[in-house]
Amino acid sequence: MAASGLTRGVDHVGLTVSDLAASREFFVACLGWNLLGENDRYPAAFVSDGFTRVTLWRVSDTADFVGFDRRRNVGLHHLALRMASEADLMTAFAAVAQWPGVVVEFAPELSGKGPKIHAMFREPGGNRIELAWDPR
Repeated sequence: MAASGLTRGVDHVGLTVSDLAASREFFVACLGWNLLGENDRYPAAFVSDGFTRVTLWRVSDTADFVGFDRRRNVGLHHLALRMASEADLMTAFAAVAQWPGVVVEFAPELSGKGPKIHAMFREPGGNRIELAWDPR
């Protein structure tokens, strides 16, 4: 795909989470991402898989917040993470499905008529995440 327009891809994605420690631990311990840093005053954690950087921002009031609703709220519908292989997708999904606080929406399946395979879940902080592998 050729570059076009004034922008050059995504610098990072910022996700608001209900439980910063649980979301940070999910990305680092479950998915194997690196913790790049934290800001206790905001509070936020910065994580990366070496390709994508994600900023995890904790809601200001953890006792009173509006939960994720992809059908009613403007904003994030889901974050899709590209997998290197079908085997990696299956390995990641097996770990994700057993992780505390994860809610699985659906296990790996064809996306439409395929050949893309994907799975969908919510991480412990409430954001909807897709694991996707496309052999094309």
